[in-house]
Amino acid sequence: MTITETRSRTLDSGEKIATNDPASHLRAKRLRITDRGVFVGPLGHLVAERQRLEGLTWEHFDVTRYGATIGGEIHGVDLADDLSDDVIAELRQALLDYKVIFFRNQPLTSDQHVAFAKRFGDLEIHPFIPSNTDHPELVRFEKSADVAGYENGWHSDVSWRECPSMGAVLHAIQVPATGGDTLFADMYAAYEGLPDDVKERIEDMVAVHDYSQAFGHQLDPETQKEMREKYPMVEHPVVRTHSETGRKLLYVNHFFVSHLKGLSEEESDELMDFLCRQATTLEYQCRFQWTPDSVVFWDNRAVQHYANSDYWPDVRIVERASVIGDRPS
Repeated sequence: MTITETRSRTLDSGEKIATNDPASHLRAKRLRITDRGVFVGPLGHLVAERQRLEGLTWEHFDVTRYGATIGGEIHGVDLADDLSDDVIAELRQALLDYKVIFFRNQPLTSDQHVAFAKRFGDLEIHPFIPSNTDHPELVRFEKSADVAGYENGWHSDVSWRECPSMGAVLHAIQVPATGGDTLFADMYAAYEGLPDDVKERIEDMVAVHDYSQAFGHQLDPETQKEMREKYPMVEHPVVRTHSETGRKLLYVNHFFVSHLKGLSEEESDELMDFLCRQATTLEYQCRFQWTPDSVVFWDNRAVQHYANSDYWPDVRIVERASVIGDRPS
């Protein structure tokens, strides 16, 4: 009996009802269901990484995983402590593996926040976002009825720098009862899921990153000129190789990329739209619901993030310390 013959049966009334799941013959593959490029079905390229993460064990803490290939909540570490080098090394490895790690119930002072972040490298000073007045290394996002959140777009932090940040440690000081979640997308998975012809096309392609994409509107012409001299447009590869894992990932975002070098404006816009949409694939994501004194540490090389702006006019206050990274290659 064929698959087609066993997929439905006929009632006495003459109406046919299904007896098999319509996907039973597809053998777990992606299926295009419309001419508009809508695909459904499992993303098989996630299997190896998902299974690798399932097999990880840790000496100094336990981990609860979030997404298929991204996100792990760390249990058993107090970030206010003077942590040993062994614990810091294992946390760094967890960051590389899970791409973003989460901590709950971490009532850090500003001094402790900075001290923990510095265990992973020197910290940057952000030229466009106000800091905690006592600690210039801490960018302060203080949102309220008067100051709304505009970080709700997929991006990597400060990709307009010649050396964008390696990672960011974000501490929640005050959060609304509902809303204000942050989502993270695995950009290794985003690259690996691209069609082969797209991978070939973008292999040696360069993107031009520009601070003024997001921050230029808030500066007067004289300050814009001054900042342009200090932060000229920079070129980074569209396909970045992570300096510690050696894995390739997709490294473009609408916040800071002006255009793709060597393409017409129309070609650049079309390809950028396609590439940036990869971060919106839910299977590549995890989502974190903030609670007071929770801390998130993300690998800014490997992920993009999106801060939900669904809590206005409520208050949301978080502070971020960013670790200086290397030049993308």
